[in-house]
Amino acid sequence: MTGYIEIHLGDVVRLRKKHPCGSYEWTIVRVGVDVGLACQGCQRRVLLPRGTFNKRLKQIVRKAADSA
Repeated sequence: MTGYIEIHLGDVVRLRKKHPCGSYEWTIVRVGVDVGLACQGCQRRVLLPRGTFNKRLKQIVRKAADSA
């Protein structure tokens, strides 16, 4: 199992593959066993299992506390 990655609601993350709309960046909208993401480009929402999210995560672009 990979290490625990600490994420919070409102964080902006960059995933390894781009979304069909062309955006790499997503906003965290749900945290739990599944991670809810909203695309920054087209606002599409998806749910990913935590393990899949951890594999696809490239970097945390902006923490929620930074944007508030």
